[in-house]
Amino acid sequence: MKENMGSVDRVVRISIAVILGVLIVTGKVTGVTAIVLGSIALVLFFTGIISRCLLYYPLGISTCKCAPVEEKTAPKDGDTTVENRPESAKTTESE
Repeated sequence: MKENMGSVDRVVRISIAVILGVLIVTGKVTGVTAIVLGSIALVLFFTGIISRCLLYYPLGISTCKCAPVEEKTAPKDGDTTVENRPESAKTTESE
């Protein structure tokens, strides 16, 4: 998996996680609410640290300004460049 979160997204997630953690540790939030918010804080913190959000993958979202990965496309009809020929055709040409 490649990174799909930009620096702003990471900072926001980690900041929210820290704020939620402080609220829980200081006792401002207790009980079931503390457990739920603590779980959310852990997920936000973890995804912010590793720069990957698993929900972004199926949704096709990326806030990362990383270099795009080049995708190989299928050859078009009539395209005879060496890169787009089948492997068998590439080897017969060099013989």
